[in-house]
Amino acid sequence: MKKHLDLSISFLLALSLGFTACESKTGTEETSTTVETAAVESSSFGGLALYTVRDSMASNPKSTLQAVADAGYAYVEAANYEDGKFYGMAPADFKSYVESLGMTVKSAHMGMVNMENADQLIADVKAAGIEYFVIPVPPMGMFTFGPEGMGMKGTPDELVTIMNTLGEKCTNAGIKLLYHNHDFEFKAMADGTIIEELLLEKCDPKHVNFQMDLFWVSKAEVDPLTYFEKYPGRFIAWHVKDMNDEGNFAPVGTGNIDFKRILAEKDKSGMKFYLVEQDQTFGLDPMEAIKISHKGLEEIGFK
Repeated sequence: MKKHLDLSISFLLALSLGFTACESKTGTEETSTTVETAAVESSSFGGLALYTVRDSMASNPKSTLQAVADAGYAYVEAANYEDGKFYGMAPADFKSYVESLGMTVKSAHMGMVNMENADQLIADVKAAGIEYFVIPVPPMGMFTFGPEGMGMKGTPDELVTIMNTLGEKCTNAGIKLLYHNHDFEFKAMADGTIIEELLLEKCDPKHVNFQMDLFWVSKAEVDPLTYFEKYPGRFIAWHVKDMNDEGNFAPVGTGNIDFKRILAEKDKSGMKFYLVEQDQTFGLDPMEAIKISHKGLEEIGFK
């Protein structure tokens, strides 16, 4: 992966700089610090959706981000934006702090978007150095949630129009738009329409692509590979979360989703990056859950 090539180059450069520093009086100390930092960065991989650790991000975002970096993640996905700030930080400050930890902000879930605030939100996402603007559920009041689960009001064609409009705005600003699924988009509506398929067929791929949540696809009893085959190259990002025998969220590698089988088709899917996410941890400390998931990623072969 380019990420790991870049990190390897950084590591070799750090070594080179370190050897040069050895000629100075403080060279030994400087070399040790530089090489140690490079070694930590080179061992980091994969991403974390910060929604997983949302409670600690709300109370102490900087120490939480440090813990995420310490757990071995190379990049994150934001899930909080309010009053022009990400987790209480101005976009440029958020970018700078995350990068100071050796990570990047790859994407952001921006469910609060509407046609009135879209330009400002897109500008702030770009200012934070974020490449992917993600729509987490049907926006602008279309999403529904009740005793029967998640759903959508309005028509799929209305959602297509919204996505194409936002997607073109993102493209013009130099960032990319993705739509993130739950299970209901893969279930046939009363007239037989499958929302995800309509989006894939009617949204312009130059402006709109997809973040596939592998848990929710599995929850809908759909095989992700069927969609990779039918719509190759459209699933730019994945949410990697496991499912236990009760059908609940579980740390990656501890459940029953066959990630190795899915990962083998990553090129066909179009996947460029992936993020661990666990919506609920059921008594397990979220920070412990993300460590288990990171270990699971490595064992499965995500790198």
